[in-house]
Amino acid sequence: MAIKFCSLASGSSGNCQYIETDHVKVLIDSGLSGKKVENLLKKIYVDPSTIDYILVTHEHKDHTKGVGILSRRYNIPIYANTNTWNGMKEDLGKLKTENILQFKTNEGFEIKDLAVLPFNIYHDSNEPVGFSFYHKNRKISYLTDTGRVDDNIKSRIKNSNLLMIESNHDVEMLKMGKYPWFLKQRVLSDNGHLSNESAGQLITEVLSGNNECVLLGHISKDNNFPELAYHTVKNIVTESGVNIEKDISIDLTYRELPTRVYNF
Repeated sequence: MAIKFCSLASGSSGNCQYIETDHVKVLIDSGLSGKKVENLLKKIYVDPSTIDYILVTHEHKDHTKGVGILSRRYNIPIYANTNTWNGMKEDLGKLKTENILQFKTNEGFEIKDLAVLPFNIYHDSNEPVGFSFYHKNRKISYLTDTGRVDDNIKSRIKNSNLLMIESNHDVEMLKMGKYPWFLKQRVLSDNGHLSNESAGQLITEVLSGNNECVLLGHISKDNNFPELAYHTVKNIVTESGVNIEKDISIDLTYRELPTRVYNF
């Protein structure tokens, strides 16, 4: 086996992703109740007690709600940077000291046979990160909850076999929607979320058209539709000259349902 990836849940109601290699099983965030995460793992035939680590992107509750519960229940170590720990430690509850692990943003580290590179992103939290994961000659990158993308982010996610990227909102739906003005400003800001158009443009800049897989994530319930996100991104990528049928594949993630398990 090389490396497996599954998006268990993605959206403002909770985020949790799953990665597996020959020797390690990892969750990226756990923003749903412990029970919901357990049930989602069981849907893909993974025993929750076999999870080795939880990696946290940032301290917002839709990414951390179940982290402390799962750590206590299954004695799972948690990785986050110092500023994220400072933002979430009270909400997580009491943890074993040996399960409190820290990484430094933009510095790689290894957990068993999985190499991890956390990189800085732009969101209204203490020190948010995306992740790139390396196993043998395969690479998976995860990028959500960022209001903009710079050259450092682009360089981190290039040459990924699988890229999960935020396609949060349709700009016109957001502007005309029911959100209060301050919240619209937050989502649209440089520390907010990527739009469908921004996601499509980013994909054209970082993918080579070499059979990569793109997963569109964190799709807003109020300011987007999965079909709209898909077709907006598809049209932008197609206009750039990439053949969706041959060069790359684009799939959707779901708010509280797992995707299929991707193998690379």
